[in-house]
This record gives sequence, C-alpha cells and structure tokens, in this order.
Amino acid sequence: MARAAAQIACSLEDREVLKRLGSSRTEPKQTVERARIVLGCLEGLPVQQVARQCHTRPNTVIKWRQRFVKKGLVGLSDAPRLGAKPVYGADFRNGVLAILEKSPPPGQTCWDGPAVAAALNGSVHAVWRVLRKEGICLQRQRSWCVSTDKEFAAKAADIVGLYLNPPEKALVISVDEKPGIQALERATGYVETDNGKLVRGFKSTYKRHGALNLFAALQVATGHIHTSTTTLKRSEEFLQFMDQVVAEAPAARQLHVILDNYCTHKKSDAWLAAHPNVHFHFTPTSASWLNQVEIWFGILSRKALRGASFKNIADLRQAIEAFIAAYNPKAKPFKWRKREVKGSQLRNTIVNLRK
Repeated sequence: MARAAAQIACSLEDREVLKRLGSSRTEPKQTVERARIVLGCLEGLPVQQVARQCHTRPNTVIKWRQRFVKKGLVGLSDAPRLGAKPVYGADFRNGVLAILEKSPPPGQTCWDGPAVAAALNGSVHAVWRVLRKEGICLQRQRSWCVSTDKEFAAKAADIVGLYLNPPEKALVISVDEKPGIQALERATGYVETDNGKLVRGFKSTYKRHGALNLFAALQVATGHIHTSTTTLKRSEEFLQFMDQVVAEAPAARQLHVILDNYCTHKKSDAWLAAHPNVHFHFTPTSASWLNQVEIWFGILSRKALRGASFKNIADLRQAIEAFIAAYNPKAKPFKWRKREVKGSQLRNTIVNLRK
C-alpha cells in the first residue's frame, strides 16, 4: 500500500484558481497538469494515485506538491533559467546599427545582410535577426516628394478648409488633367502558371495608336465627375474645359476650383476676370496629392485602363466615357480623413539622405 502523503491546505481563493486552471482549454498544458496535481494532493490522495490520474511520474507530483507548499500559486510557474550565454549580444547589435551609418563596401550601392556580416566577421543569420528585430529593411525602397513651398501651411490649410468647411452656397471642384493616356494594343487574357494558378497575362509586345489627354472636374460635395478628352493640353484646352464646367454649374453660383501649379493653370488671369464667380485655389508645389481628383484618376486607371487593349484612339475614348457613365450614377464624395498635413509624408527621413 502506498504511503499517505502529509495533508496540505490552501485558501478558498487559491483553490478556485486551481480549479479554473485545471479545467482550462486555453492555458498551457504544463499549467493545467500542475494545477491538477495540486488539486489531487489537496484532496489527500496518495502520490501514486495522483501520478496515475495525471499521467505523469510520482517524482513530478512530489516536485510540484513541494513547490506549492513553499510558494503557493507562484510556485507553479517555471523558475527563471540562465540558459546559454548569447554569442551575439548587445555589442553585436550595436555594431550592426553602427555599420549601417557607414558607406557600403566597394562595388555596392547599399548594404545587404552578407556585406554586414562580412564587415563584422559574424553570422549573416545573426545580422538578419537583428535587422528583423529592429524593423530595418535594407532592400525595400520608397520614393517621395517633399514640398519646399514656403507657403505650404497656408495653402494646405486653404485646400483642406474647402474640403471640411466649404463656403455656404458655393461649389468646390477639384480639377486636373491626366496627360498622355496611351492607346496600346496587345494580346491579353488569362494564363495558367507552372503551379496551376490562373493569372492575368499580357503579351510583351504591343502597338501604339496615339494618346489622349483627359481633363476632369470632381464635385467634392457629391463625387460627380465631369471630363473632356483632347489631343492637346495647352492653356486653350484647359480654359475650354473650364467653360464647360462653368456652363454646367448653376448660374451666379460661386465656384472654388482646386488646381495644382501646372503652367497651363496659371495663364488664366483674363479668363478669371471674365468669370468673377470663379476662384482658383492652388495646391502647394509638389503637393498635388492634396487634390482629390487625383484619387479618382487612380480609380480610373485601375478599373478601366490598366491591362486594357485599344485598337485606336476612338476605342480608348469610348472606354473612358463608358467608365464615367457607369461611375457617376453611383458616385460618392471622398471623405478627408488625414489628421495632419505635412510637407513630407515620411518622418525623419529627408535629413538622412546623402547628396
């Protein structure tokens, strides 16, 4: 007969915690097993019987029983272990970060994992671990345009103000052109890859059939779009398009037009004098992303132009007009959600560029 172990006890609160841990399906397996061992011991069961119920060894039961008696619930957690001394510690990490500030080795324009490892005489895998932990991507690239306009804050506030708080009884319109839309003809369809997946395929060769320029005016309040296609994009074509926009607007209604700083938009003093109800608002230089019609151009490119095949200019114009005819009945305004508007869309970057 197995010798009866000395009776142990605990508070009601601890016992409830043990019951919860012992019946849990989300706690780690080791935690559940230890809680069941202690619960068996609290019931006064022999060590051998507790070991059989928990499918473990008697020595394991004795170990966690004694840990619970000495430390309570805290004793059921694993004790800290020193483990092996890391080969690549803080000094190696600091070395990786420091060497990235230096010029890359001869023959390379930028650092990569093997080059850093060779310079430090260390493991390339250790270098990659450091880079992953620090969130450093040596091969990923991103380009951006920083506005150097000295009046950036005032101009940006003017544009955003028109979006968030437009003048009463006035129309706010975003206007711009998408130049050089090419009518490319090439074979396209779906192809099966080596792994059996179907993807969109394009023939590498194509025929050029000319290009169109697209003028577009977006009503900020409704999302409705008005466009005109031309073969030229001079000031004359721009002002002709603005005549169409003004003709479609209610008579004597104030029009606030958002434009970028393209030269054709600036040669309009005489036209503005003849249309006193129209006011031009120019975005800061290198900040055309403040103009909402650019968002619509992106939608047009994705849905109607990318990957398409056009046999001539007429096909291209028809595709654009068909997209607009389908878009306008379901048009919705874009909501301005950017909380902060800065000249640089990336933080703490321009100072790090090498000239």
